[in-house]
Amino acid sequence: MCYAIPGQVVALDGRIATVEYFGERRQAYNEFPSLKVGDFVYAQGGFVIKVVPPEEAQEILAVWKETFFELQEVDLRLARLEVEREGVERRVLRILDKALEERPLSKKELLALLGLQSPRERELLYKVANFLRRKYHGNATCVHGILEISNFCFRNCAYCGLSTHNGSLWRYRMSDEEVLEAVREAVEVYGFQALVLQSGEDPGRSVEELAELVREIKRRHAVLIFVSFGEIGLEGLEVLYEAGARGILLRFETSNAELYEKLHPGYNLSQRLAHLERALELGYIVATGGLIGLPGQRLSDILEDIFLTRALSAEMYSFGPFLPHPATPLAFSAPPSPSLVLNTLAVARLVDPKNAKILITTAFETLDPRAREIGLLSGASSLMLNVTPLRFRPHYALYPGRAHEEETVQEQIAQTLRLLRSLGRAPMDLGV
Repeated sequence: MCYAIPGQVVALDGRIATVEYFGERRQAYNEFPSLKVGDFVYAQGGFVIKVVPPEEAQEILAVWKETFFELQEVDLRLARLEVEREGVERRVLRILDKALEERPLSKKELLALLGLQSPRERELLYKVANFLRRKYHGNATCVHGILEISNFCFRNCAYCGLSTHNGSLWRYRMSDEEVLEAVREAVEVYGFQALVLQSGEDPGRSVEELAELVREIKRRHAVLIFVSFGEIGLEGLEVLYEAGARGILLRFETSNAELYEKLHPGYNLSQRLAHLERALELGYIVATGGLIGLPGQRLSDILEDIFLTRALSAEMYSFGPFLPHPATPLAFSAPPSPSLVLNTLAVARLVDPKNAKILITTAFETLDPRAREIGLLSGASSLMLNVTPLRFRPHYALYPGRAHEEETVQEQIAQTLRLLRSLGRAPMDLGV
């Protein structure tokens, strides 16, 4: 199992289980009535998702034990704040020292960090963010799979390649059998413990049909399911939760209501936020965030996006660069610089150091091939691998030249494990 390390239950308090991993303890919500102290479990996103036979758990832990502590040493070395401060303005040093002391930063101070241009100053910002990531999250890195089950979408978003603007796109909708086989392979062959089911807002599958698909997956596999189907209605959220979905990936994209309506003619930000707020009420793990570099966007908008993500109690922060598709109205708008994306990830870590699992998006990997490495060294702590069958993957055309479009799942796994080991990270999710 590459994508989770089993832990042992050391305490139970109602439906909250305390799980220990090599001396580290985390809490997870338990939905298994028969769970008892001493059991070994897999936990993802703060949920116990599977009870593991003791023999299997001990075998996996024996393999990981020595490696785990070796990885911790590498991560600790890379997270040290040994960086040359010469050439960094005193004002920036004061702000970053204040961040290290975990005193609240003002909006003015955070905006100054978002707008840093000096390579030396940006390097120090990233070091501080990585230090705080290490302090609160250890060397754990969430590695989830994403399965894109349909590219049909009836929305007219001004930049997205799945939108109604893209009349030349070959549309597909995986059958239930194809989805179930892809899930089986991801879980049983490759060891994924958490999967995101994603599509456009597809009118060809009802919420009830999606719920039955989730139910069937849960009947067959112990896996944490995130849903990412856009705005499916507040009642639809409840239906999917009852079916067994426990996470939702739904970006609000921008906290600027006027800008949101320009990007999504006929829709408004309040509808999107109502979905996220209702998901949180129902108990979903919320993954959300914004787009970086939108036409007309200001640094203050990006900062408000980070604040909104925190206010929504998001467990996962998903911030990626704006990459317009050539078949959309915003085709000729320029993407942001990689440094602005890194600045955003690092500032997000400073704003929510204890709770945020910050994702390296595929869009960032498309913008910069080194995105995973530089992002993980700048405060990020989460990755997603694409487990969509290769025959469908090129047609999920959000933007051109998407990273990992032609790579097998095995190739993605091998690359990811090499990178994580080089950075001293362990591919696991220690929960909340």
